[in-house]
This record gives sequence, C-alpha cells and structure tokens, in this order.
Amino acid sequence: MIKVTTFIVLATVLILLSVNLLHEDDPINKAQYELKQKYIFKPTAKVDHSQFDVLKKEFKTPQEVTETCISCHNERHIEVMHSNHWNWDRLEYVEGKGIAKLGKKNVINNFCIGSSGNEQACAKCHIGFGMDGNTFDFNNARNVDCMVCHDKSEEYIKGASMAGYPDRHVNLTQVAQHVGRPDKINCGSCHFYSGGGNNVKHGDLEESLLSCSRSTDVHMAGNGINLACVDCHTSDKHHIKGRLYSVSSTNTNRLECTECHTPKPHLNELLNRHFSKVSCQTCHIPIYAKENATKMNWLWSEAGKLDQNGQPFFEEDSMGNHSYMSIKGSFIWQKNVQPEYLWFNGKAKHYALGDTVSTFPVQINSLLGNADDPHSKIYPVKVHRGDQIYDPNTKMLIQPRLYAENKGDSAYWMDFDWELSAQAGMKEIGLPYSGEYTFVQTEMYWPINHMVSPKDEALSCNECHTSNNGRLANVNGIYIIGRDKNKWIELFGHLILIGSFVGVAIHTIARVVSSKYK
Repeated sequence: MIKVTTFIVLATVLILLSVNLLHEDDPINKAQYELKQKYIFKPTAKVDHSQFDVLKKEFKTPQEVTETCISCHNERHIEVMHSNHWNWDRLEYVEGKGIAKLGKKNVINNFCIGSSGNEQACAKCHIGFGMDGNTFDFNNARNVDCMVCHDKSEEYIKGASMAGYPDRHVNLTQVAQHVGRPDKINCGSCHFYSGGGNNVKHGDLEESLLSCSRSTDVHMAGNGINLACVDCHTSDKHHIKGRLYSVSSTNTNRLECTECHTPKPHLNELLNRHFSKVSCQTCHIPIYAKENATKMNWLWSEAGKLDQNGQPFFEEDSMGNHSYMSIKGSFIWQKNVQPEYLWFNGKAKHYALGDTVSTFPVQINSLLGNADDPHSKIYPVKVHRGDQIYDPNTKMLIQPRLYAENKGDSAYWMDFDWELSAQAGMKEIGLPYSGEYTFVQTEMYWPINHMVSPKDEALSCNECHTSNNGRLANVNGIYIIGRDKNKWIELFGHLILIGSFVGVAIHTIARVVSSKYK
C-alpha cells in the first residue's frame, strides 16, 4: 500500500513538474497591443460652443441654427451638399448598365420598399429639413441639418413624419451650444433604426451597441476599446469612409478590417493563409443579432387585415416584436442568428426603379463574386426574404404610395387599397402601371460587419472543416479539407501517409542492419 501511495505521489509531482516546464505562455501579439494603445485616449472638444455669443440666442427655426453654424464653419455646408448622406444618390458604374445614378432615390428594398413618394416619412433619416416630396431643393444650404450628426446634448431628435424637421419639443439653443465630434448615438439614430425599428434591417447594427460587452462587440464594448463609429468610418470633407453594400455597386470607398489590422494579424501562419479566400468577418462574427432580434422575413401580401371594428391592428411575438401589422403585413424575427455565406468581391447589382425582372425570387441586390475571382472572399451575410407588390404585365416591381397624413390620398397606410396605392405611387415616379398587381418573392443581402466576437468566441476549425452540415456547406467552387471528398486528392494523401510509414520502416531496418556490421 505504501509503495502504491509513494508511486502516485511521485507520478503526480512529475506530471506537475512536466506541465510547468513544458507550458509556454501565448506570445504577445505586439501589433494588436499597439493598436489597442492607439485608442486609449479619446478625442476631446477643443472649443466650448456654449461660450459663443452668436449661439446665445433663441433659435426659432432649425435653418437659423444652420446659418449660424456656417457663419463660422465656412464652406462646410458645400461639403455636406456633395455627400451621399445629402443627395441620396451618386454616379457609379453599374454592372450591365454603364454609368448611372444609384441611391435611395431610385433603389428599391424589400423592407418599406422605397423613399420615392414617401419622403415625408423617410426623411426622418435625411440630413436636411423639409424633404416632403420630389420638389426638395438640394441646392438650398439653409436646409442642411448640422445638428443631427453633431449634437452632443443627446436632446436632438427628428420628428416622426415631419420631412426631416426636428421634433417640436427640441430646444434648438441647447443643441446648438452643445455640438462636437459625432458619437455612436448620432450615427445610430438613423442606422440602428432604419426599416422602422431597432435592428430591423442590418442585424448587426442596433441600440445595444451604445453600451455593450466585449462578447457583443469587441470594438464598441464599454469595457473594451469603446470605439465610436467615426473611429473607423473616418471622414474627408464630410464624405464618410465605408459605402453601404445594399445601395452601392462599385468596390470603392469600402471599409476593410485591414484599415487597422494587417493582412496577417495572427501569430499562427496557418490562420493568416485563410485571409486570401476568407474574410475576417467570417470567422470573427459567428452570430449576429446577439442582443435584440432582427427581421428576417416580411410578407407584404398579408397586409390589410382589419379588426372587427374595421381598424388596423398589430400582434407581437414572444420577444415583444411586431409579428403582424395591418399596414405592413407579417414578419419573422430571429435572435442569435448564424449568417449565410457566399463569395463577394465588393461589387453588387441592384434593382432600380423601372428595371424589369424575369427570374424569381427577385434579387433586390446581388452580391457579385465567385471562387475563381482573385478579388472574391467568403463573407457572412444576412439574407432578408419576403414578398412585395409587382406588376405582372410591365414586369416591374411597384413603388406604392405608402404614407399620407390623411385618408383619401391613395396611401396604403391610410386607405388599405393596393390598387390605388400602386397607381398613385407609379404615377409619382413617372413609370407605367398596367392596372394589375400580384406579389412576388424577393431576397436582399446585407453583409455582416459588426458584432465582432472576442477571439476565444470566434469560429473553431471543425465548424467549417466538417462533412456534417458545416458553416460552409453551401459555398461552392473551393475544396475544403474535411468537408469535401476527391478521389485523386484522397489517393495522394493516402500515398503520402503510406510512404511515410514505409520510409520510417526502411530507415529503422537500415539502422538495425548497419549496427550489426560496426
């Protein structure tokens, strides 16, 4: 018994000593450490606007605030008026169309469909005042909204369906005296709530990012680097870095992880080699919609049901999200969503007003790329699916009139008549309507770029390198070890393995034989 106990004690001591002697700490990633150090100190305001006499007055209109801003910030309004945030379109080279204008003015989506004819409501997310129709004067500098991006009072808010004007309760003087570098809330007030609510569209952009943990997003976490949007989406003359994939066709002015991280950010060279065909986001954003659900499906065809009193109503799902609204139809929401994956080279095609379609489901935006394209990588995407109104004779998606202040103006959200809504909406944009409509399936793709997980929560190797319905099961054109079978590759691998054993055996025999003749 004593011998057994002594053996166990000695064995335990030897194991502990071995673990201690053989253990190696993970080497410090110096590049990552220096990058973190870079963002420790946050920019601070150089001036106190509350001390300027020109701002110590009662502002009766938001235009008066703008005039005061540009009296000091000379020519800045001109920069804004040349930006995409102001114009809602840009000249681009579009695959298959040549040079064309593309933007919110003429691109349709499968959420609230489009802004044309509905500007009174959609302009809540326009950086201007008074966009209540297609007669908005884009050359009038007085209508530039400086406050929506630069407010630091956290008091400024656009009014609902007020054509971009601030809510009537906003104290314009208070806001004008407290302006500065944009914070997350300035960007998020539009980008978090686009589509009609928190996290509706993107899935990876929502209000939880205002104050989140590292598990939700390592970049924006309050207990981490705590980056603001403009730390990455930098600005040059009010042109923001990082075009939105859903409304931009060219691979220009995109924002890549390599803006801060190098193309070889890992100490493990095998992981770095993945970068040639796999985007950073694929491994480092294993799920999105981590805190609040995102809308995954929208059926306009089910809109229009009224209660027993003839009034619109809504229903909610178990998470408190609208699962049905009379004015919009039925929805499916999901939380902690695993992305879908596809090849993407940064270029895209888009359905624009007046385009005809012949294949279904209709690709509202098609992300371009394939395995043979040297510029393509595997990206994670949110695919939003649904149906929307369509003219089977002209073969065009219909831009309906949705919003109006009062009944009788042909707006669907008031009159619940698709026929009138379609007729009025297409007339508004100058396109034909045959008088017949139906609903067709549509898909829209949203690349996932935010909600980056800590490295210990990134994808593990076997989540992709597996034959059992792995993450990349539907990604074609590439041989993935562990997922795919190829008889020639398998034969070559077996020959290498057998050859290794044979080589070792021959070497061993040679050593034994040679030792006898020494």
